[in-house]
Amino acid sequence: MKFLFKKLPLFRSFLIFSSILLFSGLAGAAQLKKPVIVSSTTQIADFARQVVGDQAVVKSILAPGADPHTYNVTPDDVQIVLGADLCIENGLHLEGKNWMATLAQDAQKPLITATDGIQVLTISEGGQSLPDPHSWFSLKNAVVYVNNITRAIIALDPEHGAYYQARAKLFLQQLRVLDAWIREQLNMIPPQRRILVTTHDAFNYFCREYRLNENNDFLSIAPVGWSTGAEVGAGITPERRRKVIDSIRDSGAPAIFVETTINPKQIREIAKETGVKIGGELYSDSMGPEDSAGETYIGMMRENTLLIVNALK
Repeated sequence: MKFLFKKLPLFRSFLIFSSILLFSGLAGAAQLKKPVIVSSTTQIADFARQVVGDQAVVKSILAPGADPHTYNVTPDDVQIVLGADLCIENGLHLEGKNWMATLAQDAQKPLITATDGIQVLTISEGGQSLPDPHSWFSLKNAVVYVNNITRAIIALDPEHGAYYQARAKLFLQQLRVLDAWIREQLNMIPPQRRILVTTHDAFNYFCREYRLNENNDFLSIAPVGWSTGAEVGAGITPERRRKVIDSIRDSGAPAIFVETTINPKQIREIAKETGVKIGGELYSDSMGPEDSAGETYIGMMRENTLLIVNALK
């Protein structure tokens, strides 16, 4: 008994010390919990990752190569959004039937639209006019995306606001350098060969910004057609097909391009009919897979530019 009483203070000290370690560990784990940001597309996810670095977790609903226009959400997507602190959509009907907004609303999660404030181009077809959602193809618009995302992330996690702002500033500088480089590269294409024909109408902003397709009001030439409808290329009429084939022949396009998210069958048929070569596969609605040259926004834009210049110049 005498021995036990002598050991008791030591035992109590051990319990107290263990309790301190336990509560410290729980507090540390709480502090280490990072905000979770869920984006609809791979481009938006990359913009967010450039801003947050290691201070937050960024997830994308769409995988590389997936088509946002025709995507159908899964139970896994629901679970991902339920764990989000912030959701980000492209908007402008890129997400067919507004699936990202629906996911966020059902999970009662805050949602921002990355395209807010962008000067929107429109697509007209069959008497209808809708906004063209592919606005990231202009580097000026990419800056708007990044600024919108940065403001939302700082509002979510103001403690690291200066960190996010510094990372965003560096990324915006990189985008300005990329913009100048794209202009320099595309200027290598002779004016009469600056004709971009792609699978669907994803490149209007690119053509308008970098002055391609002068004879088409600096807009995309796309045989598959309107990308903001219920399904990409749905219901293409023989009349439209004939007009596209005639326009390609009349334009003297040196090459036409397929896209990573669109079935290339139709444009391959048109290429064969017009006698024009396939210039390659462009990243459009989605970036490339991990470890590919197009796995980031900068990489995607770089590789597209090199492919276009190589095929047209």
